[in-house]
Amino acid sequence: MTTTPTPTPPNHTCQDDRLLQTTCPYCGVGCGVDVIQRGGMQGQLSQLTGSPEHPANYGRLCIKGTHLLETLDKHKRLTQPLVFGQVATWDTATKEIAGRLTQIIEQHGPDAIGLYGSGQLLTEDYYVANKLMKGFIGTANIDTNSRLCMSSAVVAYKRAFGEDIVPCNYDDLEHTDLLILIGSNAAWTHPVLYQRIERAKLRNPAMKVVIIDPRRTDSNTLADLHIALRPGSDSALFCGLLNFLADNNALDNPFIEASTNGFDDALKAASSWSLEAVSEACDVPQDYLNTLYNWFVELPRVISFFSMGINQSTTGVDKGNAIINCHLASGKIGREGCGPFSITGQPNAMGGREVGGLSTMLAAHMDIEDPEHHQTVSTFWQAPNLITKPGLKAVDMFQAAADGKLKCLWIMATNPVASMPNRALVEKALTHCELVIVSETAAKNDTLRFADIVLPATGWSEKNGTVTNSERRISRQRGLLAPIGEAKHDWQIISMVARAMGFEDAFNYHHPQQIFNEHCALTSANNNGARALDLGPLATLTVAEYDALRPQQWPLESAHRIGRERLFANGEYYTKDGKARFIAITPQKPEQQTCTQYPYILNTGRVRDQWHTMTRTGSASRLLKHIDRPWLSIHPDDAKRKGISDGSLVALHAACSGDIKVILPAKLDDRQRKGELFAPFHWSATWGSHCKVGALLNGANDALSGQPELKHGAVSATPFDAATLGVLFGESALIDVIKTSCYYWLDTTSGSISCTQIADIVPPMQLLNNVVPLLPHNTQWYTFQCANQCSLVATHKGKVVLSIMLNTSSLSIPTDWLESMFNSDDALTQAQINSLLHQQPDEAFMLGKIVCSCFSVREKTITTAIEQGTNSVSGLGTALKCGTNCGSCKTELASLLSANHKASTLPKPNNDDTSANTSVTKETLL
Repeated sequence: MTTTPTPTPPNHTCQDDRLLQTTCPYCGVGCGVDVIQRGGMQGQLSQLTGSPEHPANYGRLCIKGTHLLETLDKHKRLTQPLVFGQVATWDTATKEIAGRLTQIIEQHGPDAIGLYGSGQLLTEDYYVANKLMKGFIGTANIDTNSRLCMSSAVVAYKRAFGEDIVPCNYDDLEHTDLLILIGSNAAWTHPVLYQRIERAKLRNPAMKVVIIDPRRTDSNTLADLHIALRPGSDSALFCGLLNFLADNNALDNPFIEASTNGFDDALKAASSWSLEAVSEACDVPQDYLNTLYNWFVELPRVISFFSMGINQSTTGVDKGNAIINCHLASGKIGREGCGPFSITGQPNAMGGREVGGLSTMLAAHMDIEDPEHHQTVSTFWQAPNLITKPGLKAVDMFQAAADGKLKCLWIMATNPVASMPNRALVEKALTHCELVIVSETAAKNDTLRFADIVLPATGWSEKNGTVTNSERRISRQRGLLAPIGEAKHDWQIISMVARAMGFEDAFNYHHPQQIFNEHCALTSANNNGARALDLGPLATLTVAEYDALRPQQWPLESAHRIGRERLFANGEYYTKDGKARFIAITPQKPEQQTCTQYPYILNTGRVRDQWHTMTRTGSASRLLKHIDRPWLSIHPDDAKRKGISDGSLVALHAACSGDIKVILPAKLDDRQRKGELFAPFHWSATWGSHCKVGALLNGANDALSGQPELKHGAVSATPFDAATLGVLFGESALIDVIKTSCYYWLDTTSGSISCTQIADIVPPMQLLNNVVPLLPHNTQWYTFQCANQCSLVATHKGKVVLSIMLNTSSLSIPTDWLESMFNSDDALTQAQINSLLHQQPDEAFMLGKIVCSCFSVREKTITTAIEQGTNSVSGLGTALKCGTNCGSCKTELASLLSANHKASTLPKPNNDDTSANTSVTKETLL
C-alpha cells in the first residue's frame, strides 16, 4: 500500500487536550480528519489536520476539508422545531407528523408519501429511513440526491457485474500505466485523489494520463492527451474502442469465454464505429483517437476513472457500460491498476446504496423483485408492509407532488429547490404538496421557505455514525461536539416519528451502534456468498468497539474483520451464472438538443472551494476568496458575436425556465468549445436574485437510472443591458434591506459584513435616490456624483457602516480593500472616504484574485514571481507559501506557469491548439 509524507502532529500544550478522529463530510473520497480538542471533553475544537494513517488520504486534505472548523457557525443553524411557522417542542412536532402521515395513508394510501434524502446522511440515518418507508409505511418512495450523483453508475455496475460494486481502489490510481479521466475535473472535485495521481506520475513518468472532457480544466496540467469531444458523445468513443480492440487482436479471448456473456451482441452493436465514424460523432481528430486506442491496447494496466460527465446524462447507464465493455473485452479488470472506476461526489452516497436508500432498491444490495430477497428482508425486519414494487425516482417524485399525487414530502439533509433540475417544477411541487417536512441544519436555504414543519438536525461535528467512500471503505464520522440547541440526529428523528406511528419495537434505538449492527446483520442474512456486501463480521460490535472502529473495506473476510482489496481477481462475478455481462450499446444523442431559439449547450459543474449549495462552505469566508461568485464561461468568438465582454452580465433562458430569469457575469474562456457554455451550480436564490442555474435544465433523465441530464442543457444567451452596475458593502442587516430594491443582486461574502454586487435598469443617480430612504438616520453621509458614477459613504462615530458605489460601467472593487476599512479600529481618514467615493482602491489591493486560499496569495504576486524566474510549483511554494498547505491550488499554479512561459520541456497537448507552451520543470506538481 502506498504511503506518503504527512503533516507533523501538533504539539499538545495542555494535558487535557484530546485527539479526535472523524471523516470529512464533503466528496466521496472519504478523507480521515484529526481534530484537537483543547481543555477536555467540553473543550474547544482548535486544530484540524488530515489523519496520517487513514488509507483514503494519508494526511492530505483539500481546501474545503482543511477549513472545516471555520464552517461551524452556530448563528446560522436551526435550533428548534417549527410547526407551521411556530416554535414547537419535539413531542408536538413528532405527534403532528405521525398524525398527518397516518391520516394521509388512510385517505390516499402509502404511495402518497415520499422521502427525499441525501448523501449527507450517515449510513445509520439512511438505514432507519429506508426501514420505515419500505418496511412499515409500505412505500418505496424514498430517494435521495444521490440519484443526481451516481445512480447511472449503480445500474451500469449491476447490469455488468450482478451487483452494485465499484471494483477498484484508490491505490490502483497510483499503480496504473494509463489513467483515463472521463467527465471528471478531479483537480477541483476530488483534489486529494488528484494529488495522489500527481505523485504517481512523478514516480512513474511513463504513466499516461488522458483527459476526456469537452472543456480544458485544471486537471489538464497532468494530461498527455486531451480528447475535447462533443458533449454527450462518450458512448460512441467507447464503442469505437471496443471495435478497435477486436480489429487489432487485443481481445482477451480466454477471459471472455470463461468469465463473460453477451460479447458477440456487444461487438456487433459496436462494429459500425470505425475511427472515421467516431471522429465525426465526437468531433475529435482521428489521430487523437488512434493514440488513445493504441495506448489502451499496448499498456498493460488501465484505469477508466469516470464521474459526473458520464453519469449526469440521459444515457448515463449506457455510457458506463460502454466503458465497462472495454475493460471486460481486454481483460483489464480484477487486477492491480485496472478497471472501470466510478468516483462519487458525496461523502456517503455509497452507504446509501448499501442500505437500499434509493427507490429502486430493497435493502443490503437485495432486489425488490426477487422473491427470496423479499422474504429475507420481511423476516429480518418483521415488516408488516414490505414493498413489492419500486418507488418514484427523484425527478418523478417532484413531478408527482406537482401533479397532486404525492401528499407529503419529507426532505432530509438536502436542498432540492437549489440542486434539482427544473426549478420551476420543484417550486410548483412544494407549493402544491399538502405537507412538506424539512429536516435541516442550516437556518437559511432555498427549500426552507416551502416547509410546513422544520426539524433541526445535527451536522458534521455532531453526527455520530459511519460513511462509506468510493472505494467501499467504511469509516466513522464521530460526534465531536454536543448538538446545537435542540437539534437531533436524523435517525433519532425518524425513530421518534416511527414510534409515534405505532412501530415502537422496530425503532427502539438508543445508540447508532445498534443500527449499525442491525444493518451489518441484514447484509449477512441468507447471503452465503451470493452478495459481495456481507458485513456480518461487524454485526456484533459492542459500543466500545463501534466507537473505536477503524476504516474497513468490504468485502470482508468471513473469519475476521479485514477487508479484501481486490475484486473479481478469480474471474467470478455476482450474476446468477457467475459471469460478467457485456451490454450491447447503441449511442444516443442527449435529449436536450439546441435549436434556433436556444442555440447554446449549457454544461454545469463544481468549483474548487465550494460544495453543493454552499450551506456549509458558504459560511467560511476563506472559501469565498478564490471564487466569490458564479459565472458563465463562453468562448471569446461566441462572446464577440453576441456583443458580450469579459465581466459583463449575460441573461440566460431555456424552454423550461419560464418566468425564472438567470443572469450571470461572463468569463471569456478559450478552454470552452465554441457553441458551449459552462456555469457552476452552487449559487442559488439564497445568494442572489438571478443565479438559479437549475432552472435552465429540464429534468430529462436516464430511462434506466433516473439520473438527470445536468451536462447538456439548451439555452439562449444575450447581453443584459444594465444602466447601473455597482457594489454595496456594509453591515449585513443594512445590505439585506437595500439590495432587494435593486433589479439584480449577488452576495459575494457571508457573515456580519456583506459585499453585494448589484445592477439595475435605471441610471446610477436614480438608483441611489431610490435607496436613500432605506438608510439609517443615525449616520453621517458623504456623497459624490458625476456623469457616469455616484457613490455614498455612511459613517457612525467615524467608522464606516455602508459604502454604495454605482457606475455605468463594470466595477472591479477588491473586497479585501473594503474589509480593511470596515475592520479597522480607527476612524476613516478623509483620504479613505475620498477613495471610496471615487471608487479608487489602493494599489496594494489590486493584485488580482486569490489563487491560494490558505495563505491569501494573489494571482499577480504569483505571476511576478514567475516572471522573475521561478519555474516550478515547489519553487512558488518556497517563495510565496502557495500550494504548501492543502495543495488544492497547485494545478492552478501549474496553469499560471504554463501561461507565462513560451518554451516547453513538456509535450504539447495533442489536440488542444489553444494551450500555451510551458517550461515547467518535472517537479512542478510535487
